[in-house]
Amino acid sequence: MQRIPIKAMQSDLPDYGKLQIHITSARGAEPIPGAKVTISYTGEPERTMEELTTNSSGQTDEVELAAPPLEYSVEPSEPQPYSEYTLSVTAPGYGPVEIAGTEILPEVTAIQEIRMQPRQGEEYERYVIGAHTLFGNYPPKIAEAEIKPVGESGEIVLSRVVVPEYVIVHDGAPSDSSASDYWVRYRDYIKNVACSEIYATWTDAAIRANVLAIMSFTLNRVYTEWYRNKGYDFTITSSTAFDHKWIRNRNIFENISLIVDELFADYLSRPNVKQPILTQYCDGRRVSCPNWMSQWGSQSLGEQGYTAIEILRNYYGDSMYINTAEEISGVPYSWPGYELTNGASGQKVLQLQEQLNRIARNYPAIPIISEDGIYGPATAESVRIFQSIFGLPQTGVVDYRTWYKISEIYVGVSRIAELN
Repeated sequence: MQRIPIKAMQSDLPDYGKLQIHITSARGAEPIPGAKVTISYTGEPERTMEELTTNSSGQTDEVELAAPPLEYSVEPSEPQPYSEYTLSVTAPGYGPVEIAGTEILPEVTAIQEIRMQPRQGEEYERYVIGAHTLFGNYPPKIAEAEIKPVGESGEIVLSRVVVPEYVIVHDGAPSDSSASDYWVRYRDYIKNVACSEIYATWTDAAIRANVLAIMSFTLNRVYTEWYRNKGYDFTITSSTAFDHKWIRNRNIFENISLIVDELFADYLSRPNVKQPILTQYCDGRRVSCPNWMSQWGSQSLGEQGYTAIEILRNYYGDSMYINTAEEISGVPYSWPGYELTNGASGQKVLQLQEQLNRIARNYPAIPIISEDGIYGPATAESVRIFQSIFGLPQTGVVDYRTWYKISEIYVGVSRIAELN
């Protein structure tokens, strides 16, 4: 094998981003330790740049990879603002996987999740990640009313706003019967769309504004049962003409992931309107969309110091505000409403300890702790290690994001919400 130092590659790419790869079994969401990963530049797939091996949590070390200049992705430009890499993965007892087109942006960390099928054989399962919407050529959104007329029978339209555990994504236009449908966890869907629609190098405020718009649009589709009401068996499509761009098996970015984990129960409302607002947007460069949010415009406003809600009101009007869903589906226990830390005790601490111990059976780096309902140093350390594995700030304190991430992983490993 010819191994080329990463920083010696692609001298025309002067900046660097980071990549970490997470590998799990497609059955049971169990991490796969000892998986071998080779990384090559997509333009030169035969030249191996790096070899990595997953740890007991199914994760590789972070690796630094060359990327285009930062200015390419924080303001409109003609050159491609991200570099693309090909990942080849093998593990004993699993079919090999190859992903071409993992995106690396400068100064941010990309996370590539890969699910491997338990099987024998040497034939690779190959996936090609399509171009980012701000760089590729995709059809513009077909305009719709931001508030849908709904009946009051309750048979089609939900009675209240609920964050679903899963959405069913139709990977094509609604009428394309040949397109596949995929069950995708709601938060994973939002992260995928956000990473496909905007750049992780944007300001925090611009990212938050776009994530809120994406979530509100999606929850409008859920709340109104929009496609089911038209006779389809899916929640939303991957067509930019009708919905958002969702790209199967694409990588996400750590900062966008953290923002989604913080905001995932939120959506956008108007006074006296029950349903989440169908917040449409366009890139604002190739496509103009009066009264919708401009994606590039939101980044410009973020650089000027606008907050997320100020960005949203700039485009959608001053009556727009942030609301929170009444219910989150697929979680065994709801957020207690306050942080759990050293000295806390009671039923919520016990629930937390039980979930952590179940997760530790799949992720042995997490220490087993006493299930006594008392939040002491051992529980704090178990939480801290969980946070380090799943990309959360390592505080040892269970905040909103950590509580629901623990809940998500617990559900995944225990299969209590396994689909039929």
